[in-house]
Amino acid sequence: MAPGIPAAMERPHFIGIGGAGMSGIAKILAQRGAKVAGSDAKESPTAEALRALGATVHIGHAATHLADDASCVVVSSAIRADNPELVRAAELSIPVVHRSDALAALMEGLRAIAVAGTHGKTTTTSMLAVALSELSLDPSYAIGGDLEGPGTNATHGEGDIFVAEADESDRSFQKYDPEVAIVLNVELDHHANYASMDEIYESFETFVGKVVPGGTLVIAADQAGAVELTRRVRDLSTLNVVTYGESEGADVRVHKVTPRGLTSEVTVVLNGKYLTFTVCVPGRHYAHNAVAALAAGVALGIPAHNLASAIGKYTGVKRRLQLKGEVAGVQVIDSYAHHPTEMTADLEAMRGAAADARLLVVFQPHLFSRTQELGTEMGQALALADASVVLDIYPAREDPIPGITSALIIDAAKTAGADVTAVHDKTTIPEVVAGMAKPGDLVLTMGAGDVTDLGPQILDHLSS
Repeated sequence: MAPGIPAAMERPHFIGIGGAGMSGIAKILAQRGAKVAGSDAKESPTAEALRALGATVHIGHAATHLADDASCVVVSSAIRADNPELVRAAELSIPVVHRSDALAALMEGLRAIAVAGTHGKTTTTSMLAVALSELSLDPSYAIGGDLEGPGTNATHGEGDIFVAEADESDRSFQKYDPEVAIVLNVELDHHANYASMDEIYESFETFVGKVVPGGTLVIAADQAGAVELTRRVRDLSTLNVVTYGESEGADVRVHKVTPRGLTSEVTVVLNGKYLTFTVCVPGRHYAHNAVAALAAGVALGIPAHNLASAIGKYTGVKRRLQLKGEVAGVQVIDSYAHHPTEMTADLEAMRGAAADARLLVVFQPHLFSRTQELGTEMGQALALADASVVLDIYPAREDPIPGITSALIIDAAKTAGADVTAVHDKTTIPEVVAGMAKPGDLVLTMGAGDVTDLGPQILDHLSS
């Protein structure tokens, strides 16, 4: 049986309860019987899903939203110190708990799999959650995206396994003590929190060092940052290291990935035997995510052939090459990709799926700091599309940086030979894209901000 409510979390109040990470923890606590409350900036399907579980969700932030008898206040790194509910918590001497500490408390007593990496975490965590559920192991899980609909990013299961997406962006993944840690890749990102690759390596080393004695690290054999991390942690005597990838020396070797339209057939060599299974999302990078999930499940003692078949039941997660619809022969697909490596991987996957059709991209850069450091590489990635439209930077939690605009990406894209256009008024995008698209084209909305809202609007314009 899974544990109950962690100490001091009987009546938690979440600031920003609608966020991907926060809502998942709130959902699990509500399912375990806690009296959950919280606030968010705007109404959303996620807020409604939480209310359906008995949570109280306020819209807007105000000191009066925080109940005097709240047992703790849960925050993420995005919550600013002057938030009125956080200020009120200090006045009432209510303990403040970081999201990562709350998640760590939920995992206590369970066999935890923590999925880390610069990209691919949500997909890999989702694949594991689906596969373990398919095998009737009833896992608990917390994912940074919705599997099927609002509120499906987390669940409380009665089994003894907890699968969690582990966020490296603010070092919060160092709070967990997993039985199995997955590291998909290690790259320079989150520039507001890391000044160099050495800092990132040190952070990942700390994460790996928290694996319980006798536990397993599943790590990529093909990606340079992961290879370097493997070198740094190989001598940990209590750690089993399992590498996966296309490299000849990989413990779980990817023998072949065969594209099949919007799916792939993957063959791996595991313990000297060949195993072939289907991955129901396109692209080599998603095939590698599936192999990482396979290796992690095997590390927990689950038969590989059972896992492989169950992973084939995964059909995607919101915003990870999610088909939004098709009108007039034009398919509109949504991608969360916002780092150049992610962008390149998704664009290559879509290029393979498009065959002879055109690939049109609507890209919204995410964060001023990321654009400042990686804008040139983002522009170069867009050269894989037949034509791109680039929006202004989505600021999220950041204030503007003087001189840093989406022009940095556009200039780099043009230098790389891309057909790219700047559009500053987001409301005009549906009409612009509908005017560009022809039957057979693929339209990809891409970025971690509100560019995702444009897919349905583009479909509406195509209808008219």
